[in-house]
Amino acid sequence: MALAAAATIAATKKPPTPPLPEGVQTAQPAPAAGGYPYLIFKPRGYDADRTQKWPLVIFLHGSGERGTDIEAVKRNGPPKIIAQHAGSPFILVSPQLEAASDEDRRWDTAKLDQLLASIRAKYRVDSSRIYLTGLSLGGYATWAWALRHPEMFAAIVPVAGLSEDKDLDPCVLKDIPIWAFHGDQDDVVDPQAGFAIVKKVDACKGSVRPRMTIYPQMTHGSWEPAYDDPAMWRWLLEQRRSVPAPGDPQENSKKKADKK
Repeated sequence: MALAAAATIAATKKPPTPPLPEGVQTAQPAPAAGGYPYLIFKPRGYDADRTQKWPLVIFLHGSGERGTDIEAVKRNGPPKIIAQHAGSPFILVSPQLEAASDEDRRWDTAKLDQLLASIRAKYRVDSSRIYLTGLSLGGYATWAWALRHPEMFAAIVPVAGLSEDKDLDPCVLKDIPIWAFHGDQDDVVDPQAGFAIVKKVDACKGSVRPRMTIYPQMTHGSWEPAYDDPAMWRWLLEQRRSVPAPGDPQENSKKKADKK
């Protein structure tokens, strides 16, 4: 009977989930009901060293990629770029916003918090090197998320976006490296409004001045030259937090083990 019971238990156990392939983007379901599904790029060499932690780049797409076809997220920005650079030395997570029932649909920073927590629990993320970038609607969300959780990010790169948060203190970003991009002829998002938040952060006289790049004779598609620029990527990956982002699951596990 014991053998039969053991056999029954073994038969009902789910087989282990195979690791994600390295060097490609893989679609993953939302970490919880109502959350965002996402693409994840796991860098080559990730599985070779179980102790190494990796930088994490989070990309937020624009309004044109909303919907249920996760492949649409690859149309622009880092998911498009990384398809040509399979040796990129970081984890890339690109969530997808649901289809809009109206034009005012925005990224939900609470859902993004949930996604980030899930990614940090599943993957070996370097808590001092979590980067945030987004274009157009995702540029709006880059500002919104960073303003609410400046302690999480080592650097942010908003592209063709602006801040709608009039009641939040821009000075919370004064010590975070920022590089914003915009086209001077943008007819979708006003470049002057886009850089208003940059000027406000700069006025706070923090430890690092925000950077601004304005592309002359460029309309709304400023993400093409911004993400194609190797200098931007070198700059981004050089940034580190002196105090790692809180909530590292691995550090928390270690502290619990030390107390026992």
